[in-house]
Amino acid sequence: MEFSLTEINERIARESVFVDDLKKAIRQVIVGQNELIDKILISLIANGHILLEGVPGLAKTLTVKSLAQVIKTHFQRIQFTPDMLPADLLGTLIFDQKSGDFKTRKGPIFANIILADEINRSPAKVQSALLEAMQERQVTIGEHTFILEEPFLVLATQNPIEQEGTYPLPEAQVDRFLFKLKVSYPTLDEERQIVRLAGKTHFDQQLDPVVDPGQIIRAQRTINDIYVDEKVEDYVLNLIFATRDPRKFKLDDLENLIAYGASPRASINLILAAKARAFMQHRGYITPEDIRYIGADVLRHRIILTYEAEAEELATEDIIQRLFDSIEVP
Repeated sequence: MEFSLTEINERIARESVFVDDLKKAIRQVIVGQNELIDKILISLIANGHILLEGVPGLAKTLTVKSLAQVIKTHFQRIQFTPDMLPADLLGTLIFDQKSGDFKTRKGPIFANIILADEINRSPAKVQSALLEAMQERQVTIGEHTFILEEPFLVLATQNPIEQEGTYPLPEAQVDRFLFKLKVSYPTLDEERQIVRLAGKTHFDQQLDPVVDPGQIIRAQRTINDIYVDEKVEDYVLNLIFATRDPRKFKLDDLENLIAYGASPRASINLILAAKARAFMQHRGYITPEDIRYIGADVLRHRIILTYEAEAEELATEDIIQRLFDSIEVP
């Protein structure tokens, strides 16, 4: 069924009211990290997953736990270790001596919001098991397949400063994350507030649910109706194709810096995440500003640089910024 832009705007404005309540509730506990909160919510509404990179102590766990509380969903933190097995994550079959049958014992993956702490410390088999569950939204134990309950959001963390004893995620698997977010330090004033609140019960308080999981699921379906103008589509496609063939877009200096450009999944995710951001801002259409807001987080882990770029100490963010500076905005 088709809607006029006015009808879509009115509908989105009506159905997105809960977003402000969500953010307000989370900020009762979290000081600063406003962009992190916004982008986690964008990912949740876009039904995607997040790879978080940041040093310890930046409230990653507290933010995710608070989100689970205000949505009244089941939160599970999983600490990944080198000796972990896929069964530790997914579950296994246990033999019941009384009945003589095998019974399924479900693993910690059976939750709504999962913090996969230090995912790069686990072996490839465990990483693959998690990423398969993320992609397929189901888990097979023995002969039985279990559908994971919605909403289902995985936030996997990587510690950028400790690389000993780690198993880096292959590029093809990293591509399955909607966002790769870099969590930054708080500002001076924010850290002053954190210091003053430290040790008080404020950090341990249980937040009251303000949103029903059904509202999140409806929002995930509603964003499909958000309008995307053809000019905005062209803008997204030009950005993605410029990573694959920079010379065609008069970006000759990037030709020897990008080994592999972004995949079609990047185009899909840019549009999807932009729709989720428009929803959060109570709009029924996306703008180029939406694309620019989430662009680096969608592309950061999808552009692979050459050795020449690394020798020049260029980061993926430098390349992405060059793309946004050069590609014409509609």
